[in-house]
Amino acid sequence: MSYFVLDPAHTDPKRLRKEREKAQRLKKSNWWRALKQKGKCEYCGEVVGSDQLTLDHRIPLARGGTSSPGNCVPSCHGCNQKKGLHTPVDLLLK
Repeated sequence: MSYFVLDPAHTDPKRLRKEREKAQRLKKSNWWRALKQKGKCEYCGEVVGSDQLTLDHRIPLARGGTSSPGNCVPSCHGCNQKKGLHTPVDLLLK
């Protein structure tokens, strides 16, 4: 089990709402549609189909991440659940 000390500035409800709204707009963009159409999970590399992918923030919003193309990747549900509040680097160092 991992514990995180979260900065209150990152977990501010107004900030999180704003970032989630940006993520919703990003999901409607041609960039996201093209990326999702490939059907491949960024983490496990499995081709699961575009309907099985979710938008995942590499650096979670609660840890200071943003809803920008540089921080958002397609992820299968299993990898997204397993990652939780971790970053890819956290998982590599485990």
